[in-house]
Amino acid sequence: MIANLAEIDPKRLAAILYRPEQDADRLLADFTQDLARQGVRVGGIVQRNFKGANGTKTMLALDVATGREIPICQPLGSGATSCKLDANGLADAAVVVSRAIKRHVDLLVINKFSKQEASGRGLRDEFADAIIAGVPLLTAVPEKCHAAWRTFTGDVGTTLRCERQVVEGW
Repeated sequence: MIANLAEIDPKRLAAILYRPEQDADRLLADFTQDLARQGVRVGGIVQRNFKGANGTKTMLALDVATGREIPICQPLGSGATSCKLDANGLADAAVVVSRAIKRHVDLLVINKFSKQEASGRGLRDEFADAIIAGVPLLTAVPEKCHAAWRTFTGDVGTTLRCERQVVEGW
């Protein structure tokens, strides 16, 4: 949870609530790209998912300001049961987000607040830094992590449906 929640402008924080069958990653990526084309200074990361020829899933964090792709999953093989997230890739993504916060972009996008962040890891510190700095922040939150998000933010901010027109209205 973030201290001094009373000082946070709730209009500067929004989370797209999504179900597994909804493509919040694509929504965030397309929305962010369109804003950048309109001259909005956007920063942060969106996630791109790919399936390899052998069926393994590859995840990339895309720096929305530069287009740089950051691999964020380890190739553990099809039988792996441990976490596929790559700590080095997440650290690189955290640097991208931190730089965007320092530049005080018009809109910061962080691909999602999910299991890692709910458990105190992942990009949780960067989420807190952005909120405290007052940088407008848009993210996505899977339904299963919504309670953790609400606890983390003290229920400050706006929850959006996973629909383009709803996000544009925010």
